[in-house]
Amino acid sequence: MTRVVSVFLPNWSIDRFRRAVGDAAPPPEVPLVLIARDASRRLVQAANAGARAAGLRVGMPATKAQAIIPGLVLEEADFAADAQELERLAIWLHQRVAPIVAPDPPHGIVIDTTGADHLHGGEADMLEAIVGRLALSGVEARAAIADTWGAAHALARFVAHPTVVVPPGHGTVPIASLPLECLRIPAQISADLRVLGFETAGDLISQPRSALILRFGPEIARRLAQALGELGEPIVAVKPQDLIEARRAFAEPIGAPETITRNIAKLAAQLCDRLEQRGLGARRLDLICHRVDRGLQTIRVGLARPVCDVRRLTRLLCEKVDTIEPGFGIEIMTLAATLAEPLERKQTTSSLVEEIGPDVSDLIDILANRVGERAVYRLAPVASDVPERSVRRVAALAEDAGATWPGHWPRPTRLLPRPEPVETMALLPDHPPAWFSWRGVRRRVRRADGPERVFGEWWKREAEMVAVRDYFRVEDDAGERYWLYRAGDGEDVATGSHRWFLHGVFG
Repeated sequence: MTRVVSVFLPNWSIDRFRRAVGDAAPPPEVPLVLIARDASRRLVQAANAGARAAGLRVGMPATKAQAIIPGLVLEEADFAADAQELERLAIWLHQRVAPIVAPDPPHGIVIDTTGADHLHGGEADMLEAIVGRLALSGVEARAAIADTWGAAHALARFVAHPTVVVPPGHGTVPIASLPLECLRIPAQISADLRVLGFETAGDLISQPRSALILRFGPEIARRLAQALGELGEPIVAVKPQDLIEARRAFAEPIGAPETITRNIAKLAAQLCDRLEQRGLGARRLDLICHRVDRGLQTIRVGLARPVCDVRRLTRLLCEKVDTIEPGFGIEIMTLAATLAEPLERKQTTSSLVEEIGPDVSDLIDILANRVGERAVYRLAPVASDVPERSVRRVAALAEDAGATWPGHWPRPTRLLPRPEPVETMALLPDHPPAWFSWRGVRRRVRRADGPERVFGEWWKREAEMVAVRDYFRVEDDAGERYWLYRAGDGEDVATGSHRWFLHGVFG
């Protein structure tokens, strides 16, 4: 089933302007509007949060806006720059999210994510990642995913705060209670419908289409059908100018899996020839199958390192052939290297050079494309004495930074996601516990080593200025070893609560 993401950028013109001028932009709290000339009048085209809070709105004359806010900052709107940057943003998302991405002017982007969400940890994580990355770039965004472009468009603008995921096969329920404007119909038609008593999309869905067409024209019926999935709405994907791709068109539509597999191998060979000519390797591949009914079927695979190996690329793509629904047949297949990087040249081994270790990148590629890129990683040390801050996730083949964990005290093989409180008793404040109870099981401590005192990182939070933890390695009667700590030094209440926690288990 098709799944479509709509990304809504409610303050796109303002955000684009602030990014363009950089440090010269006024502070966010200062009222700011963008204006443009309409015949002889200068009208407000966009307003930031401060200006909207003061009562300014889009379409208001600039002179009236200045009268309401004497110190208002006015800048010229640039619609051409807005459209150009929106297309660049669509290309950026195309390289990172899914094969089919297109601008949705004037302030949105649409993405066909069918079959690509598993690479990002699922639909919810994918939307959160999109919104989060845009926020880090200074762009406010909301996102919704649904079965159709029309439904996702409506939900992103009227429901998402900042994201919303509706399950596949949702029907009319998600948009039935939304206002008429969610259907992307002209403002005049919407106003006329309200005069007749229509308020929500559900009011229109329950009406005969023929009567609506006679009164308001075919546009309203077309938008309803698109939102409900009764009428297809193809997405014309944006393409970078330097995109490297191979294409095959068929005189007769194909549909058998073995035929699709055979043509994938031919496309991979063509693509590798073009990559090799430029000294590049593919990091992300998109296979797009154009069906005779104008539907699209896509496969996206990622690679841990730049690769220009026909057999390897073919194997990764062919593992997903069973996800392709050919329908009445596929007439065109294209294979593109959405992300390509300089190819790493390896020196052949000999007795004069150090032998290179085994290459596990092929295995990592197989696993990452099955369970998602975010699910395949390794752990790397961070310069911090606080245990939960001393580790981070890095890419499976990330370069070794040379950092190591502290070696003066051993660390448990299993660190709990968060310390768990335990009931315990120590004979003296600076002694290890004589026993502790964890998850309903009481354990008597037979041996213990410690304490290892860990101080708070005062440069991160003022609350950690005097914070202290005393860690102990303890062994119970069964020979199992645990890592416990007391919050505080055992004397001064300001250093911690003096409660005991279990933080890890030794293997």
